[in-house]
Amino acid sequence: MKRVLLLLADGVELFEAAAFTDVLGWADTFGSERIEFVCAGLRPRLRCTFGPDLIPNVQLDQVRVEDFDALAIPGGFETAGFYEDAYAEPFLNVIRRFDRAGKPIAAICVGALPLAKSGVLAGRRATTYKLLGGKHRRQLAEMGAEVIDAALVRDDNVVTSTGPSTAADVALTLVEALTSPENAAKIRELMGFEQ
Repeated sequence: MKRVLLLLADGVELFEAAAFTDVLGWADTFGSERIEFVCAGLRPRLRCTFGPDLIPNVQLDQVRVEDFDALAIPGGFETAGFYEDAYAEPFLNVIRRFDRAGKPIAAICVGALPLAKSGVLAGRRATTYKLLGGKHRRQLAEMGAEVIDAALVRDDNVVTSTGPSTAADVALTLVEALTSPENAAKIRELMGFEQ
């Protein structure tokens, strides 16, 4: 069985988190290999960008990176406090530890910014949200990433993307990294992305 840590910050965008939980859930149920995900955060209750609350399975200080095969990071909104958690040292340290171990890391939209803040994107290709005047892409570049204008960018063990519309593709890319391209294609088809 593969295990994925879904790293959630306060202010997380629920749609992006749900893309990971749904795709990983479908893969666990119908795929070639079991995939379990565990939601972790710095707080016992997280407020989502547009209001609902999430209760993580565990607190981040209870996480042992060795117990997981991959890391998934959805983005969120600055106005909802996303960067307060996403830029906190315990959050960044978990990212560094996954990268040092060479484990797959998948980030949606501005989930790429804590990756860059942690230092793991220094000199590496990545992307993030491009609208709103390109602010987030400038931030990504200022933190050392080589910003690529593409919907999805892979650099070794890390995948980043441009926004909510890419969420399912990022999650399916993670399934592929954990299992196989054939398994990811099967889940894509079963979920109706291939018609």
